[in-house]
Amino acid sequence: MSAMAEIAQLGAPVLRQIAEAVDDIHCDGIRQLIETLKTTLANSQGVGLAAPQMGVSKRLIIVASRPTTRYPYAPLMQPTVMINPSFTPLSEAQEKGWEGCLSIPGIRALVPRYTDISIDYLDSQGQAVTMVLSGFVARVFQHEYDHLDGKVYLDRVVDNADIVAESEFFKLVG
Repeated sequence: MSAMAEIAQLGAPVLRQIAEAVDDIHCDGIRQLIETLKTTLANSQGVGLAAPQMGVSKRLIIVASRPTTRYPYAPLMQPTVMINPSFTPLSEAQEKGWEGCLSIPGIRALVPRYTDISIDYLDSQGQAVTMVLSGFVARVFQHEYDHLDGKVYLDRVVDNADIVAESEFFKLVG
């Protein structure tokens, strides 16, 4: 089992870089990165994690929707490793939803995201996968995907009044 890693915080340069494609998914460095991402996410209250948050500028994310204290109503999804992911909106339909980030603790914001997307990625064995995501899981994917392009969810906020302290968020939704 890999050790849990420190999560890069807002202001760390790696969070603003465009991540590089993973060329060799079987190399030891990528295998270790996958294990570190899995362990770190499993030991957090998060529902997704991107390699840049581990300080590694590579196009690799894990989406693992599950109910947590941060997201009590999240649907259950097995942790899914996604290498060199891409996505296509299935319509122009977007909705605002609450997001937070392990790299930006203590803050939540309403962020517009596509509601239905088709995604493509390589799994941890190198197999090409295509799937359709909707709702919360589509939101998590887009949030993590943004990390690969050097963006954080606050970059997508339409109105600064939609940014709140996490303590106020829990009062709003509790």
